[in-house]
Amino acid sequence: MRFNEEQTAYYGYISQGGWSFYIAATDKGLCFVGSQNGEIDEVKSWFEKNRPNTMLTENSNHVAVYEDQLVEYMNGERKEFDLPVDMIGTEFQNAVWKELKNIPFGEKTTYTDIAEKIGKPKSVRAVGSAIGKNPVMIVIPCHRVIAKNGKLAGFRGGIPMKKRLLELEKK
Repeated sequence: MRFNEEQTAYYGYISQGGWSFYIAATDKGLCFVGSQNGEIDEVKSWFEKNRPNTMLTENSNHVAVYEDQLVEYMNGERKEFDLPVDMIGTEFQNAVWKELKNIPFGEKTTYTDIAEKIGKPKSVRAVGSAIGKNPVMIVIPCHRVIAKNGKLAGFRGGIPMKKRLLELEKK
């Protein structure tokens, strides 16, 4: 799939146990997880910028399998996701996103560690930028990446969401 190919993405809204956000998927897999309490405008804006020729269609049945696994995770019943993702990124972004999948549930790593693991130790800021463009947060666990000093740093869903995800994984 290329950036400008025409396609359809189906979206739905998850509201469970104090969590609420939109998700979207194509026929190839999950392609977007929204921010906590995000509006539909967040979804539309992301698609306009990242997949401009995509037709968005509300269809909770199409995203149900993704919703089920995310709800299980939020309920503390799932530690890993077993679902297809449909992500479009640069070679560098894809390397970063692939490395994020290796961070075990309940553990944290740093931007510096990710940069070193992908063989680009001087690219810490670029790693941060790639992580910020992760379209399927939670499933690709970018919330598990923290600053070298141990503080919570940038997260597309906001620091409160990142903190809550990390707390969820401590239990």
